Amino acid sequence: MGQSESVLILGGTGQAGAGAAALLRRWHPALPLTIAGRDLDRAQRVADELGTATATTIDLRRGDLGLPADHHYSAVVAALWDDHLHGLRYAQRHGLPYLSISSGLTDIAPEVVAGAQRANAAPILVASHYCAGTVVLAALHTARRFGRVDSIRIGAVLDETDTGGPAGIADLERWSTATTAGLVRRDGVFTWVTDPDAQADVRGTDGTGLPGRSIAILDVPSLALATDAPDVRFDFAVGESTGRRRGEPASFEVRIDLEGTDREGAPISTSRYLVHPAGQRPLTATGIALGVERLLGLRGEAVAPGIHTPESLLDPAYAVQRLEETGATFIDAPGGG
Repeated sequence: MGQSESVLILGGTGQAGAGAAALLRRWHPALPLTIAGRDLDRAQRVADELGTATATTIDLRRGDLGLPADHHYSAVVAALWDDHLHGLRYAQRHGLPYLSISSGLTDIAPEVVAGAQRANAAPILVASHYCAGTVVLAALHTARRFGRVDSIRIGAVLDETDTGGPAGIADLERWSTATTAGLVRRDGVFTWVTDPDAQADVRGTDGTGLPGRSIAILDVPSLALATDAPDVRFDFAVGESTGRRRGEPASFEVRIDLEGTDREGAPISTSRYLVHPAGQRPLTATGIALGVERLLGLRGEAVAPGIHTPESLLDPAYAVQRLEETGATFIDAPGGG
């Protein structure tokens, strides 16, 4: 992929898009970036801070995104909900890798169908997982010493002040409108659960419990199918994080519990938290940046056209290394292995 062509970041002025752009600039200083948003002045400010970046306006209601016909790009990143799928269609028409993070499990069907109908047009990275797939990759990294994984349980706390900008808040509202049921894998079967089975107590790193629930999220099928674990569940709570209870900024905390056997067949289990003192933004930004890096062939082999997920393209150990560079850490949960 010619590096003279720019990565087009739709929603590049938002938290996730701007954060991913900053990481890509740090990792690949010569990689051209185009920050696309509705407000050109704001996009220009983000581009100026990055250097080697340009700014443009977009119109997601138009098939051409409102972009000049003579502009060429190396990839399209939808760091917001591509509600008309014009960003995806633009990428397919031009044979460009495409990455999206805002469809959620409940809205990926149009993306998947569009990708299937034109399977040879472009690689599509469906990264509408929690924090753009970084939690899945962290869990898979934790599972590396298991010979067999029997169960995976994720418990995520999102601080109520850390839901992102307007686009992030709109995503949460849209997903909760689509379904209040949670998706779990139970005894090898993907199953919808409702109250009271959907309810859960999600504990932060300081032991404080928050009322949470199982949610419909792509992390469940991704983890289940990557590990063959017959029991997988992702519980989610919105409330005050441990960081804010200490009078600090909102923190990010996800508990990862795994049970199974080691490579010799002996029972093992582990319980760890993935935490970040700066909240969810660094993890989401890292997930996007890792996906772009891989799609462009800046790390690893060229990605073939078709539908992909973060765990199908990205090395968990490398992802964790990049997360730790941003300030993320693992800590053992009380009683965890």
